[in-house]
Amino acid sequence: MREVVEGVWHALTGSRPGPVELTGAEDVLPGPYRVAAAATASVAAATLAAGELLKLRGIEPGVVTADTRHAAAAFASEGLGRVEGVAAEPVWAPLSGNYRTADGWVRLHCNYPRHEAAVCWGLGVPGSRDAVTKAVAGRVAREVEHAVVSAGGAAAELRSPSEWAAHPQGEAVASLPLVDLAPIASAPKRTLFYSDRPLGGVRVLELTHVLAGPVAGRVLAAHGADVLHVGAAHLPRVEALARDTGQGKRSTFVALDTEGGRARLKKLISRADVLVQSFRPGALARIGFGPEELAELRPGLVIADLSAYGWEGPWARRRGFDSLVQMANGMAYAGEGDPSPLPVQALDHATGWLTAAAIMTALHRQVTEGGTWRVRLSLAGTGRWLDSLGRKNPAGATVDFADLLEEVDSGYGRLTRVRMAGGLPGAEPHWEFGTRVPGVDKPTWTP
Repeated sequence: MREVVEGVWHALTGSRPGPVELTGAEDVLPGPYRVAAAATASVAAATLAAGELLKLRGIEPGVVTADTRHAAAAFASEGLGRVEGVAAEPVWAPLSGNYRTADGWVRLHCNYPRHEAAVCWGLGVPGSRDAVTKAVAGRVAREVEHAVVSAGGAAAELRSPSEWAAHPQGEAVASLPLVDLAPIASAPKRTLFYSDRPLGGVRVLELTHVLAGPVAGRVLAAHGADVLHVGAAHLPRVEALARDTGQGKRSTFVALDTEGGRARLKKLISRADVLVQSFRPGALARIGFGPEELAELRPGLVIADLSAYGWEGPWARRRGFDSLVQMANGMAYAGEGDPSPLPVQALDHATGWLTAAAIMTALHRQVTEGGTWRVRLSLAGTGRWLDSLGRKNPAGATVDFADLLEEVDSGYGRLTRVRMAGGLPGAEPHWEFGTRVPGVDKPTWTP
């Protein structure tokens, strides 16, 4: 796995990583893809990046560690959480799932009411599993995908890897780097306030939804950042995911569809150090928060943009989620058999950890060189990277994660969660508090 870590670190920095100790075997997760190796490398990269920020503070980070079993638990965290000892409720809505079509398979994402409505509208059926199943069975997969996406929903036909490679969006993803990290405007160098933590005093504004963006914010919070998650009271959410990814963050509601809400967001950005957003490409720009406006509003800001299918190509603005990207890019393709997804939401989690690593790398560059920086990653790009790692024996060992769990008070009650992965002797990562109830905090920065 060391070569995987070195490859990721080179993609981030163009250099070789510092001391890092990797432990554990890849059989902690089943399936042919090297998901455990990707998880370990993602955790290692974020922890190494935190160590580099410690060095800027004059603190010796020590030897970074990343354990494969712990990384696997982190990538499966939403399924391991408990509230008052009770397991998390299912994250999939009744209509979400894989459907057999006349010529293959298609996956429909219906976890939000507007997406479920788009499926029913696009297919002309009532909101029942039986009705959708019958409607889809009589159509070809591409027709279903087109009908649902055209109605404003989220769907993906199961393609083979070769079909994806020949697809215009597959070609676009292949032309993009795993991590795009570049300055977009000039700005003075940043001065770090005193702290014994890598991100102490760093303000992170998080405008994200499931799952990659919230994972990135969770990692940054564990390394000491003041992370403020911004949502909206009227928007639906998957509570199990919100509980899992809200560790160490404050949470507020801002209505971005109002003039007052946009003014509030502008004030928050003007005092932020990092903005993480996972709106569809171009969505924030349409309400006055494009990269150029952000660079002018807050010189020196680090902007992280996350997308499903990448920032170039015909699908750049398409709605997408981990499960859909796995279908579209062929990772779930199993020949004539049923779709075979990855054992965890690996594209989401890996993208989240890598985004955190890229943000910390950009902050390091901002301190040493100045400038306003932009970071871009995508689930499809992460999938391409995972695919490039090769294959392993698909068998998986029976793994117990119990010793990696901890209990903490939260806004939801007594919460069982996966301990933060990645070892940094100079400043071990941890969350200051458990998940707060969404929207409970004021839309302001702490003093």
